Amino acid sequence: MTMRLSVHRASWPMTARFVITGHVFDSLEAVVVAVEQDGKVGRGEGVPVYYLQERSEEMLEQIEAIRPAIEAGVSRSEIQELLPHGGARNAVDCALWDLEAKQKQVSIWELTGVEPRQRRTAFTLGIQERPELMAEQAARARDYSLIKIKLNDVDPVERVTAVRAARPDAEIIIDANQGFSFDLLKSVLGPFADLNVAMVEQPLPRGADEALEGFSSPIPLCADESCLHRGELQAALQRYDMINIKLDKTGGLTEALALAREAREAGKGLMVGNMLGTSLSMAPAFVIAQLCDFVDLDGPLNLKSDAMPSMHYRGGAVEAPRSQFWGCP
Repeated sequence: MTMRLSVHRASWPMTARFVITGHVFDSLEAVVVAVEQDGKVGRGEGVPVYYLQERSEEMLEQIEAIRPAIEAGVSRSEIQELLPHGGARNAVDCALWDLEAKQKQVSIWELTGVEPRQRRTAFTLGIQERPELMAEQAARARDYSLIKIKLNDVDPVERVTAVRAARPDAEIIIDANQGFSFDLLKSVLGPFADLNVAMVEQPLPRGADEALEGFSSPIPLCADESCLHRGELQAALQRYDMINIKLDKTGGLTEALALAREAREAGKGLMVGNMLGTSLSMAPAFVIAQLCDFVDLDGPLNLKSDAMPSMHYRGGAVEAPRSQFWGCP
């Protein structure tokens, strides 16, 4: 059956500049896909994977290049071969999931066999000039019992100490975004353990984390940039205790579900994250959230406005998509 494809770029201003190791976000750049068939419309959103040098313009070109295949009635399995892992495929894959839910008049939960429940989400603190500024931000996020701290190699222990003093009640996880050396990692793990840090995400650079093989960390280490999809899972299994799954890395919900299953079968913990994104990105990621130990789906909270309809955030938690939104008939 033929489909009609609509695709466009979208830009969403952020509430404030967001700083992580090696990158600064002033706005969210995304590509939005809609596929229509027999009067039903499925939608998906993809965000560039910045450290792979993806750009929204190129994502748009990737999708336009396979427009004939999509409009001829492409399947989810076929799209895995037509587009590479990344934000472009994520947008199309998620749109196809949404379309199927609306065509069959069933929810994404019936399609995937995953049981939905409200999930606690992290509130993420970007890197700021002084530790006390991050502590102040953590104190304002009182509703959030899980705080994620972005760090680089500048005063990491001092920053975590300040946040811990401001939020003695919170569970704290760390994301270095490839910003540590192995020597620095070894020096901070003890202090982090003393500060009751629950997990450290991507401490070493992608492609330069062999030192973690055989290394015994007092805190679980989680792969993010070092595990994009199942093709990179085997190496990550030798180096990390957890895998952070992001749909823009995997290239959609289809691959994300497969990656989650294989990582769990290997005995690894799971986290779901985001590359920022509106609620249209968070909704399919919320499916993966049901399978995870840690959930980080606060992307829309960093935006001045959100896609409508939107996900519902309340009391530090995020709820399942509602009727007429993504994955709902």
